Amino acid sequence: MAPRNPLVFPSAGLSRRRFVQGLTAGGVLSGLSLPAMKALAQAGQLSRGTAPVLRGNTFDLVIAESPVNFTGQPGVATTINGSLPAPTLRWREGEEVTIRVTNRLREATSIHWHGIILPYQMDGVPGISFPGIAPGATFTYRFKVQQSGSYWYHSHSGFQELTGMYGAIIIDPAGPQTIQADRDHVLLFSDWTDEDPMRVFAKLKAQGNYYNYNQPTAIDFFRDVSRDGLQVSLAKRKMWNEMRMSPTDLADLSAQTLTYLANGVTPAGNWTALFKAGERVRLRMVNGAGNTFYDVRIPGLKLKVVHVDGVDIEPITVDEFRFGPGETIDVIVEPRDDAYTIFAQAMDRTGYARATLAVREGLQAPVPALDPVQWLTMADMMGSMDHGSAEGESMEMTAMAGMAGMDHSAMQGMNHGAMAMDHSKHAAAAGSLAIPSTLARHARTEYGASTDMRVDMARTNLDDPGIGLRNNGRRVLTLADLHTPSGPMDSRGPEREVELHLTGNMERYTWSLDGLEFGNSTPVHFRHNERVRVILHNDTMMTHPMHLHGMWSELESPDGKFLARRHTLPVQPAQRISFLVTADALGRWAWHCHLMFHMDAGMFREVVVS
Repeated sequence: MAPRNPLVFPSAGLSRRRFVQGLTAGGVLSGLSLPAMKALAQAGQLSRGTAPVLRGNTFDLVIAESPVNFTGQPGVATTINGSLPAPTLRWREGEEVTIRVTNRLREATSIHWHGIILPYQMDGVPGISFPGIAPGATFTYRFKVQQSGSYWYHSHSGFQELTGMYGAIIIDPAGPQTIQADRDHVLLFSDWTDEDPMRVFAKLKAQGNYYNYNQPTAIDFFRDVSRDGLQVSLAKRKMWNEMRMSPTDLADLSAQTLTYLANGVTPAGNWTALFKAGERVRLRMVNGAGNTFYDVRIPGLKLKVVHVDGVDIEPITVDEFRFGPGETIDVIVEPRDDAYTIFAQAMDRTGYARATLAVREGLQAPVPALDPVQWLTMADMMGSMDHGSAEGESMEMTAMAGMAGMDHSAMQGMNHGAMAMDHSKHAAAAGSLAIPSTLARHARTEYGASTDMRVDMARTNLDDPGIGLRNNGRRVLTLADLHTPSGPMDSRGPEREVELHLTGNMERYTWSLDGLEFGNSTPVHFRHNERVRVILHNDTMMTHPMHLHGMWSELESPDGKFLARRHTLPVQPAQRISFLVTADALGRWAWHCHLMFHMDAGMFREVVVS
């Protein structure tokens, strides 16, 4: 077995299993050479579980395999420079960077610079922007840095991101910092499975709820009867059975197979961010998970959200926020006590990642219990049938009772007549474009085996924190809270609307756009420099973090007012959101759900700007 990392110092009293779970650099057993680690340690750049920071204009990155152990079971990770997470890259706005990437794997690889505006040939998506990096080859990325803020990078090849290939990017502004802080920490959340990702994918294809811990039970039924009555409870079960879905199917994967990581360290390892009393601390949070939405809070501290997806926002103080794979959120905290727990629980409430904010190493604060699991509601399934109320359970139960005799099987094959439009050209006539259209325009391709439901009355509930966060007694960040103070980058209104529906079949575990998996789709075409309104309409019961490469997505309110500039937008079940895009980036781009298995299963499109 490879020798242990010499920078690992086990704490007294930890069991062997807990020690193994807390290995330095995310469980990497070998990676950086000993001289390299000594040099970094002497420079103060390497601490327990913290990726090295690389600065400058020229970088050399080597992709290889490294043995790891997070759970007591040895595994193999895909690492960059032997580190998990990969080294943090620090750039400066306005400068050109050169990044030489060498592939020492036995398969092709790539690096995508998530949220970075650059020429499409440098975007790093095999089959779209370049062929990929062959085994033994070196590819040179070179581009001018046109923005500042907190970003990240990751593989866009196969399931390499799931096996550890991700890292943070910090871009310093050309001028003075717009956000003042005394101390600055990167906190990259991810997830790990000891299973082969291909095996995990095969299990999901065979049984979509294979990893669902929280299946409804007889105890749940009798609880519902005592609270809501027999008729409503039976109607509730009948509805879910006929839809062939589970109200607890919040995530594809759970703690049954996942270990949740903070900066590559397990909860038992307790990665620690240091501060001094009286300091303002900036926490640059990155969700680099392949599968997990995290709900993040620091008990005892308010979170001042100042920066989202690499862009400053009007500061807003909250207790908690949810972010999905691909999103970044920066917060300012002002700690007063000696130690605080940074608590990031998975949306399905089966596990959590955690870290500690403390005045010195070795301190811990109490770790809160996981919140109770909330079931998806009728509104999450059908949209605005409860009139957009995220809180009206009684209204929902009344409606449920009214549905007791409803034939849900008819919903699967319903003919919507004129609404069954052909979206093969991905364009929609919208009439007045002052505000986003609200009429659901289902493509003909949605009426097939790849789609098990369609939502006609989707919500525009930007002020809804989402399932599991409603009415929890804490102030939770929502999309409606986000405001980019600089306003839109382009003052023009939209010239046309493009509507895409997020679709899937939970039983078959197929994911698609407009009912078409990527392999059966045609590209979405934008005319160069046109201003387009994009509408994403979620016909599924899962939340999808949608990432458009190469261009900013300018989120708007239901009445057409600009809210915030984003590169990744989460779309809740039965939700309809819109954003404006200026197609100023010529070339071929990717557009996909950032849940890795959803992307691989087909929720992916090519975008051509010409």
